[in-house]
Amino acid sequence: MHTMKLAQLLTVALLLGAVACNSDKNGEIGAEGMNAAATEAADAAANPTIDNPNVVSEDEAPNPNAPVMTFAESEFDFGDIAADSKVQHTFTFTNTGKSPLLIQDATASCGCTTPNWTKEPVAPGGKGTVEVQFDSRGKQGLQNKQVNVRANTQPSITSVVIKANVLTSGNKGPELPQ
Repeated sequence: MHTMKLAQLLTVALLLGAVACNSDKNGEIGAEGMNAAATEAADAAANPTIDNPNVVSEDEAPNPNAPVMTFAESEFDFGDIAADSKVQHTFTFTNTGKSPLLIQDATASCGCTTPNWTKEPVAPGGKGTVEVQFDSRGKQGLQNKQVNVRANTQPSITSVVIKANVLTSGNKGPELPQ
């Protein structure tokens, strides 16, 4: 009986954690830390490539003519940002492969991070972008968010990462452009 109630409580705690998108699990303790861990587990279950984005499925035969997405940078650190602010960064890539590259979608590891990408095919040698917006509302401390870009490349997932240190609302830090 007690085991069943404990299991129910744990299930509720995990579900509540999966709904919330919390800040970096390394800087949290207590219930918030549990929520971040549950959110990460839910994200990994929903998108198994989050932790290992360079997985090539077994049915994907190597294609020497496949497009290749080569980012100028795969990580960007905003540094200190004000609480309750929105910041964005544009990642630029070049198709270094031998055929047109088409991005199918881009998914973020958290609902606070919104990607937008080049929708048209990118010819070999051509450039495209993945713009990532981060909303720091409800966040504090160090943040590390991953965006997985799914395209007709091999492997089919390429990841970019944004980082930020969200200052507490009492310490706004430098003014940032909107």
